[in-house]
Amino acid sequence: MPTLTFPKDFVWGAATSAYQIEGAWNEDGRGMSIWDTFSHTPGKVANNENGDVAVDHYHRYKDDIRLMTELGLKAYRFSTAWTRILPDGTGKVNKKGLDFYDRLIDELLKKKIEPYVCLFHWDLPQALQDKGGWTNRDTAYAFADYARIVTGLVSDRVKVVFTHNEPWVAAIVGHFLGEHAPGFKDPVQGIKALHHLLLSHGLAYEAIRASAKKPVKIGITLNLNPVYPASDSKKDREAANRTDAMLNRSVLDPLLKGTTPIQEFAVGKMLSSSLIKDGDMGKIKQLDLLGVNYYSRSVMKYDAKFPLVSAAQTFPEGNEYSGMWEIFPTGIYEILMRVSKDYKPSCELMVTENGIPVPDGLDFDGRVRDERRIRYLESHIAQVHRAVQDGVPVKGYFHWSLTDNFEWALGYGPRFGLVYVDYKTLKRTIKDSGRWFANVIRRNGLDA
Repeated sequence: MPTLTFPKDFVWGAATSAYQIEGAWNEDGRGMSIWDTFSHTPGKVANNENGDVAVDHYHRYKDDIRLMTELGLKAYRFSTAWTRILPDGTGKVNKKGLDFYDRLIDELLKKKIEPYVCLFHWDLPQALQDKGGWTNRDTAYAFADYARIVTGLVSDRVKVVFTHNEPWVAAIVGHFLGEHAPGFKDPVQGIKALHHLLLSHGLAYEAIRASAKKPVKIGITLNLNPVYPASDSKKDREAANRTDAMLNRSVLDPLLKGTTPIQEFAVGKMLSSSLIKDGDMGKIKQLDLLGVNYYSRSVMKYDAKFPLVSAAQTFPEGNEYSGMWEIFPTGIYEILMRVSKDYKPSCELMVTENGIPVPDGLDFDGRVRDERRIRYLESHIAQVHRAVQDGVPVKGYFHWSLTDNFEWALGYGPRFGLVYVDYKTLKRTIKDSGRWFANVIRRNGLDA
């Protein structure tokens, strides 16, 4: 028997997002999203790759669900593409788009896999971007209407709906750092987009609650990192505190306290009186389920060259790194404990993403021996168990991701999947990590 056993009702799953896996970018009435535009702009994505085909989940979803069954998944978190359902973001509903998600949900339930629906994973309709996108307050109301439409379809069968995946990334990486769609580099736009994304969560919460055919839990997922100073100097400690306010508190405070730290930054102070309307914070602070997405920590040093936080990330020598981040398993424990102790949320808590990019390949015998991913998962799941033992009521763990897929601006280089995808043939192969994870699910735990 495993030494580290999880609670009986613990949910084991895997997650994906629409643009990263579906493909079929111009089929069955789907409209253009900002990621279609961004990825088709030369130089924006590694090797000028895009999600036109991705892993063709749109046509192969039944095969992918068979793989989920083989892995023993209890739940599957996926996003709906706003542009499949409302090609222009508002207006006429595209029935063929709704029908796809209808079929997907029915097939999951047939295989006894619980569907967890996420309404937005960064693929904003281009038609709304042309009107200002998330920097335009009207987009928050358009999102609430979209949420109402999807809820009308799925709430007879789906018990959990997430409004957004990582609104901080959509706002800051897309509007301030310029590394994601729509590709802007303006801190003012970043702060505006973040507030309107959070506001749209609150508006959607009310729309979902009002239109659900059966009771549903309404959640949001956040990318959260523990932040460390690079040294014990006062400047580095202050840089770490500013980074924490911008990265973690900017989303946690509004959702769990009904307050915001943006006034702590010059641009936020300048904007807050015109940006935040009466009643906004009360609307945002509505949540049944908080999803924590964890990958690494941030180690920050003072650097005046960087706007907003006057801090730059450092990478301590001697530690282990993936192709993208430092591997820091205790960070997932630290962030779960912090949310629990500092915020005392009344909502449920889950780990909704955790994973590692490994340069996987098929061996001569057709097997993918990704031992490094197994070590990563083992160490991180053990830290989730530690948090549960220390009183944090974590309800589930979702691996990112089910399959290898389009990794945004990095194209098809990083592989995160439990399932290997040959991008030339689109053939799927369950990796050793997938077999290992299936065993964890079967045993509801792992060896210490």
